[in-house]
Amino acid sequence: MAIAVRSFAKINVGLYIGARRANGFHDLRTVYQTIALHDVIRVNVDRSKQARGRSIEIECKCDDPRVPLDSSNTCYSMAALLMEALGAEGKVTIEIEKRLPVQGGLGAASSNAVATMLGLEKALGVRLAAGLQRERRRGKPRLYTEAERLRIAAQVGSDLPVFLVGGTVLGVGRGEEVYPLADLPATPLVVVTPEVGVSTPRAFAEWDAWTGAGARPHTSPAELTHSGGSDRLFEVGCALSAWLRGNSHAGAPAKAGGRAGNLSDLVRAGIENDFERVVFSQLPELRDIKRALERAGSRYASLSGSGSTLYGLFESAASAATAAKRLQGQGLKAIATRTLTRRQYWNRSRGVGS
Repeated sequence: MAIAVRSFAKINVGLYIGARRANGFHDLRTVYQTIALHDVIRVNVDRSKQARGRSIEIECKCDDPRVPLDSSNTCYSMAALLMEALGAEGKVTIEIEKRLPVQGGLGAASSNAVATMLGLEKALGVRLAAGLQRERRRGKPRLYTEAERLRIAAQVGSDLPVFLVGGTVLGVGRGEEVYPLADLPATPLVVVTPEVGVSTPRAFAEWDAWTGAGARPHTSPAELTHSGGSDRLFEVGCALSAWLRGNSHAGAPAKAGGRAGNLSDLVRAGIENDFERVVFSQLPELRDIKRALERAGSRYASLSGSGSTLYGLFESAASAATAAKRLQGQGLKAIATRTLTRRQYWNRSRGVGS
């Protein structure tokens, strides 16, 4: 029987782009937040004698040609890496029920890959090992550690690890280095998904062209980003630190699972998304959607990731629903939803009917 897993989306509450590394990736600072919109991933493993060896098949319930059905699909990559890491064999079939936009900035492809990992672990009867313990049991794949799990996820894509944490998460490095933050209370929001998609690699290339980073590949890392990019990352780090201190008891660091303030507090720290500087100039209709969200009453509106999805935070579920209806009347694909705490994220990931 297929194992079904909800593949939840994320938004970025602020995203700062720093210096480009020698390997071509950029240093980032962002706060990830999981939300209730999702795809559904169904994983089935045939381990019969007829399915000797390893094979992977991708099926997709959508007509979007941008969803690959070959080895370039993140679900395929994840299944191949995990089967190899666990020493498992069999025919893996992955069905993707698409509800999230492609190239929308909601992390759909990354979330799909992590959902594939979770479904495949359950289908294979895999358990996480404590510490560095490793063993191989007859007829079953060996145990593996949480560190290995995160390492496999990061091999597939930069923002996969956030979906192995859930809730409110700090992302640094190229986004793959994640730290769970104190959960923020569930916040109503409206998500608008335009028809146009944004390629993240192209958005980074536009950023490099705008900052002049691409024109000086041999310049020292500290000089790669225009107007003191590294200084800006330092500044946002200070703002995040101040926000965390302000939302913890007696100045102690905020702990995962603890109660923080709310997203409005973080917004007041001056958070913004650097991608808006280049994406809005290329696609001015996205700037118009941001303004429409603000006119509809959002406390804060922003591009998520590199886009093209935008979101707005609202005071109540009722005001979010009213705003979504208003935006739909303007011909926009808008939906009212809410953020998910870490516990909600994990409680709702499983239990989908097969």
